[in-house]
Amino acid sequence: MSRVGDFLRKKDIVFSAKRYGIDALGAMAQGLFCSLLIGTIIKTLGQQFSAGFLTDVGSYAMAVAGPAMAVAIGYALKAPPMVLFSLAAVGWSANAEGGAGGPLAVLVIAIIAAEAGKLVSKETKVDILVTPGVTILVGVSLAKLIAPPIGTAADAFGLLIDSATKLAPFWMGIAVSVLVGMALTLPISSAAICSVLGLTGLAGGAAVAGCCAQMIGFAVISFRDNKWGGLVSQGLGTSMLQMPNIIRNPRVWIAPTLASAITGPLATCLFGLEMNGAPINSGMGTCGLCGPIGVVTGWLSPSEAAVSRGAAAISPGLADWAGLILICIILPALLSLLFDLILCKLKWVRDGDMKIG
Repeated sequence: MSRVGDFLRKKDIVFSAKRYGIDALGAMAQGLFCSLLIGTIIKTLGQQFSAGFLTDVGSYAMAVAGPAMAVAIGYALKAPPMVLFSLAAVGWSANAEGGAGGPLAVLVIAIIAAEAGKLVSKETKVDILVTPGVTILVGVSLAKLIAPPIGTAADAFGLLIDSATKLAPFWMGIAVSVLVGMALTLPISSAAICSVLGLTGLAGGAAVAGCCAQMIGFAVISFRDNKWGGLVSQGLGTSMLQMPNIIRNPRVWIAPTLASAITGPLATCLFGLEMNGAPINSGMGTCGLCGPIGVVTGWLSPSEAAVSRGAAAISPGLADWAGLILICIILPALLSLLFDLILCKLKWVRDGDMKIG
């Protein structure tokens, strides 16, 4: 057993929840962002402004979502070059065979294919044939075998969440908003989770609300400690910057989380806020304003995942825009400030507790 362990260590193959559930998942979200998400935004701009060039650029970027995710996963797993490049074919096949649940299929299959490729990498004199051959054969074979059921399961679970949110918008609005928002702040990828589940519609709107509450909430309540740099880095970057402070004093997390518990059901029950853009937008919050952009994109040109669940393009009115701005920016800021004031009065949170950098 020690010889096997030594060989795995030499190949940098580590079976751990962190490597597969955090590193690989986070990298997959980045790959998805750099293909499907940015492509969707560019394509939508092209369609709205009748710019054929932008429409084509966006379409090309969207088309390589599978390869981008798989290569990103391989990079996170520290795959050698021959394995990394071979994962493009694996990602394409897994995403195509997985259908609506393609991202989850890519995650599972790319991890297995990458580790298989690493096992044989540089172990033979014909490495240029063996390494890509093993990586692609393992990955594409698995894509044909297990990607369809993985995709079906992910789509069914996402549909279950969507249906439950429609049936119980208040309670599910709270649950989805709080849980996805907390996932955004934790060192895991809320964007990847939403993409894997194909989270759109009312559930997607609740997820957007929760993520925005965390980012805008932390940005404004930590202004006294971080000033303008912290406001921008958290409000447009990530609330994950607060994780060290949350570990030191978990009470700093109360204000934005309570804010998300309020904005979530407001989004689902009062404003009927639906996120029908690419599912990844549901878990992005105000990072690059991708959450609100996803809502707007869904109004004008719903994603395939949203269309499959009955979404259709709309012409947003004043109430739609007001709801979006209130849920994503104004209410998270005001509610978080209110709750933070109470926490400060109780001396649960003090100056310096949310200092970053």
